Amino acid sequence: MALSSGHSTAKPGLRLPLAPPFLAVRLSPSARERIANGKVHVFFPDRHDLQLPALWRSNRTVLVTSDIIGFPADIAEPICAAISKKTALKREQILLNSAHIHTGPMLSLKPGPRGAMTAADAERTVEYTKQLQAKVVEVVVQALSRLEPARLSGGSGVVHFVMNRRQFIPGEVILGANPRGLADRTVPVLRIDSPQGKLRGVLFGAAVHNTTLIPSNYELCGDYAGFAQEYIQEQNPHAQAMFILGCAGDADPYPRGSMKLAREHGLTLGKEVCRVLDTKLRPVRGPLTVALEQTDLPLQKLSAAELKEIASRKRGIQPGIARQMLAMLEHGEKLPESYRCPFAVWQFGKDLTLVGLSGEVVVDYVPLLEKALGPTNLWLAAYCNDVYGYFPSARVIAEGGYETRGIYAGGIGFFDSRAQDVVVRTIQGLAKKVGR
Repeated sequence: MALSSGHSTAKPGLRLPLAPPFLAVRLSPSARERIANGKVHVFFPDRHDLQLPALWRSNRTVLVTSDIIGFPADIAEPICAAISKKTALKREQILLNSAHIHTGPMLSLKPGPRGAMTAADAERTVEYTKQLQAKVVEVVVQALSRLEPARLSGGSGVVHFVMNRRQFIPGEVILGANPRGLADRTVPVLRIDSPQGKLRGVLFGAAVHNTTLIPSNYELCGDYAGFAQEYIQEQNPHAQAMFILGCAGDADPYPRGSMKLAREHGLTLGKEVCRVLDTKLRPVRGPLTVALEQTDLPLQKLSAAELKEIASRKRGIQPGIARQMLAMLEHGEKLPESYRCPFAVWQFGKDLTLVGLSGEVVVDYVPLLEKALGPTNLWLAAYCNDVYGYFPSARVIAEGGYETRGIYAGGIGFFDSRAQDVVVRTIQGLAKKVGR
């Protein structure tokens, strides 16, 4: 999405790209043992993949939403560099978000096979990923050439299928259902109208993993977010629906496990967005000011003895990662002490602050950032610019569980509890810089 410094109007450039040649792609995550055998939604590019509303005249920005597992840095940064080269946009004017669906094509630029992949799988994955990168750039350029005046307004709703998944059992935290656990059930909505009041686009969000569908599913599908976008566009044929994911790191849809449930959750979300669109919304005006910062977040400094202890554990995600880290030490490699993460804040006049967090951010950062910035007119998005792994809070790190697995793309390591305060301070500084 892009907005400009016109104080009450924006110029949206909505563009749908053409589909690349079909490839027999392996579904993400790569643990699935075979390639996709059917499709429910058409994936990138199509209506559900790249949606770009809005540009305001003096400070152009672009928000790319996508129904994919995520843009890790090695895929995202070349995209942004190419966009900058073709459009003269600065890096801070570009925000990439992913719906983090687990039933879309796997992405990777690594040439060799991994796990159950064959060499042919790896080659197709790289080819698809390069096509995706090129198409993202293409659709941004095309959207910027199709700008039209528009008015923005915002509101919020609520959905109840968002479930905290950190289930406590004796001695550990497992992936399950925790009805008493913290969850963000809000549905932020941004409405984009023509000057004549005709609906042109909708940006909406939710803070829950797109994991209604489980690994036994081998059909390409946008999960609940794809079905929600489909419903909204059916109800509003001349508008484009765009989904942006929130702090969903420790939330799953509930219940889950079937295509029927994915459709039901999508319908629930879509109906709620349409309900909000019909209410009295608050104006969202300019000027638009944006800021981005690359911040080094501290990782735990673990000795070989500590890593061996973790590696010896019988359960959980961390033992396998600890064994990889031990192998690095045995080969004389130094373990990283930090990971550099991008964070962004977009300020729409005095009406809205959009925070773009990177990684799979747990829900604790909703109250933490509300306390730091104030809770009003605040939209918190995660899975932005670099999906490198899970970003837990200090509480989650202390409790343990799947969300403490740390980095799975672009590096290795477990985040230190000090990283929480670093992130909050970084967002506070960016918010101050843009005038919140």
